[in-house]
Amino acid sequence: MKKINKWPNHSVLLIAIIATWIKTYVVYKTSFNIKIENGMQEFILFLNPLAFILFAYGISLYFKSEKGRNRYLITISSIMAFVLYANVVFYRFFNDFITLPVLFQTTNFGDLGSSVFESIYIYDILYFIDIAIIVAAIKWLPNAVQSVSKSLFRRLYFVSVIAVLFMNLGLAEAERPQLLTRIFDREMLVKNLGMYNYHLFDVYVQSKSHAQRVLADGSELVEVNNYIRANQAEPNPELYGMAEGRNLIMISLESLQSFVINNEMNGEVITPFLNELTKDPNTYYFSNFYHQTGLGKTSDSEFILENSLYPLNGAAVFTTNSGNTFNGMAQRLSDKGYYTNVLHANNKSFWNRDMMYPKLGYDKYYDQDSFVVEEGEAVNWGMKDIPFMEQSVDLMQEMPQPFYSRMITLTNHYPFTLDEEDKMIQEYDSNSGTLNRYFQTVRYMDEAVKVFFEDLKESGLYENSIIVMYGDHYGISENHNDAMSRYMGKEITPFESAQLQRVPLFIHIPGYEGGKVIDEVSGQLDLRPTILHMLGIKTDRDMQFGADIFSEEHEEFVVFRDGGFVTDEVVYTKNTCYDKATGIEIDGAACEKDTERAQKELKYSDQIINGDLLRFYDNKTGNLIKPDSE
Repeated sequence: MKKINKWPNHSVLLIAIIATWIKTYVVYKTSFNIKIENGMQEFILFLNPLAFILFAYGISLYFKSEKGRNRYLITISSIMAFVLYANVVFYRFFNDFITLPVLFQTTNFGDLGSSVFESIYIYDILYFIDIAIIVAAIKWLPNAVQSVSKSLFRRLYFVSVIAVLFMNLGLAEAERPQLLTRIFDREMLVKNLGMYNYHLFDVYVQSKSHAQRVLADGSELVEVNNYIRANQAEPNPELYGMAEGRNLIMISLESLQSFVINNEMNGEVITPFLNELTKDPNTYYFSNFYHQTGLGKTSDSEFILENSLYPLNGAAVFTTNSGNTFNGMAQRLSDKGYYTNVLHANNKSFWNRDMMYPKLGYDKYYDQDSFVVEEGEAVNWGMKDIPFMEQSVDLMQEMPQPFYSRMITLTNHYPFTLDEEDKMIQEYDSNSGTLNRYFQTVRYMDEAVKVFFEDLKESGLYENSIIVMYGDHYGISENHNDAMSRYMGKEITPFESAQLQRVPLFIHIPGYEGGKVIDEVSGQLDLRPTILHMLGIKTDRDMQFGADIFSEEHEEFVVFRDGGFVTDEVVYTKNTCYDKATGIEIDGAACEKDTERAQKELKYSDQIINGDLLRFYDNKTGNLIKPDSE
């Protein structure tokens, strides 16, 4: 009779699988805002961690010693727990999931400071509970022996892994056809593939994008160029060149959303100075202007402004593609004799700005070393906005004219803390400390802008300048929808969340009396051509996706990085189509054509960035450059 190899009872392995599986599903339901529309989606969400967990823990079956197997189980469970918890903390802050490039943005981590601390809670120890369960099982469960051959058990085990994986993929594909083409929608991937498989897929996607640059030869630009030329908008002849030769001052208003403009909080005006600007005849105020940033947040808004290209999906171009060739707005202005610079009282390496700004054509970066921060003049992320504005005007007085200065404010940044002496209004009284404090830091920033205008007039620079101010990205994420619902006095549906992506845009032109409120739908990609045309610089050969907002040919079409979009008639978000006027869900056919166009634009922009295709393009002639002539 053939001897059967004895194999220890696999109770510990079974307990490890169940503990991590159930914990992962509970975390899905409690820590992420994953939209579930039907029972099948709920089942897929429940099932999707299992295949990876089975595979990862199954490797322990190849260890010869019991001690080695147990150490492996504890190690792999710790790794998976860390990955899951890291996504939880990241989601609390960014309302999104981690991607591979983000993990390598380690130079930013040291500056996150209190923002990260605010996202960590004492009860977070529960995210590691499965490790404790596994350790307890190893210590107290008896090692019974069963008569099953090693090889047979392994074969049966890994056949079950493959079966679960294909079952998961099959159900996911049936529920969401062409799932793996929707790499811009990370929530969709996590919901269908699972957190752990999503990260494996992300590694594949990022590796593929790096290969694109190596294999690119410029021929990819032909199709992209044809699309861009077919969707260009001619500048408005009445406004083209109207600010030619003036200084250009652009101010990035940190985390400022449009819902606070011309609004109150418990009877107190939130933005008195900006409210006045919306009625100023020297000012164009855009009430339907949307941010289009991704995970790169402020750096994404900078990238969009400079290039009129979409940011990357799941990465910040500033950190992943700073070696690319770009045609930044700063470079265009530098070619016209402008002294181009950025003023931002922060660490020069944060978001890799010290490397990226020269690639965009900037002459100078006035970082934190260019400012004097006295005692009491710093809070949260750095220098307060009021002293920053005051010192920025001093620096501008020393600049050769005309100059292009882009300023980035800091105080109105998560977690929105402020010194007592700077609080001009009371906190809000919702269940969200983040939203409660937000109104106070917005009010402070409004005061800082007022100080800037006053100092600019005193300096003599005001009359010969054009001042553009815009919100860079949202400040209040969907994690605070309950509190926002209380403030807004209505339920924050996916439609309302999309509308909350509106950020203010002001174009202030001293001495010009034609300003007004413009409610046409527009987005950050439209800023570059709009500003350059006002300064008398043509963009008809530029590789850009935005269009001059003042143009009669401007289309009301704004695409978000996650594939959603807004037009004058519909809003498409979370795979649902809404009537823009009413917010009522409508038949998806009304959004189908624009959905295809949105995905095409995102794809083309990604090709330009990942393939570094602008190195093959002569912006002056509009012709391709052969690779061998680089």
